[in-house]
Amino acid sequence: MIGAGVKRGTAELAILSVLEEGPLHGYEMARRIEEQTKGALRFTLAALYPMLYRMEQRGWIRGAWETSQSGRRKRCYRLTPAGKKKLSPLRKEWAELFGALKRLTKVAHA
Repeated sequence: MIGAGVKRGTAELAILSVLEEGPLHGYEMARRIEEQTKGALRFTLAALYPMLYRMEQRGWIRGAWETSQSGRRKRCYRLTPAGKKKLSPLRKEWAELFGALKRLTKVAHA
């Protein structure tokens, strides 16, 4: 079973990666992650918003209220310089993990 830390790390990497492309509100962020991973990663808004709040508390992202043309208020999130700095080591950690899993499965199927 994959631990909660791995799942959280996956979410953090996915969120920071889509925000690297530009600011997004929660619904659009969830939609893009699902689209770009071809459905492999899906976030309900109920799960996404607490994650965004924690990442904002850590200073990796910044949220600001914006009003759409229809008059609806949405919280739009942007990557901060600290978030950009966090992205590189996170990517490296995941690349190492996937490399290790790949080596392990090759051994298991030999």
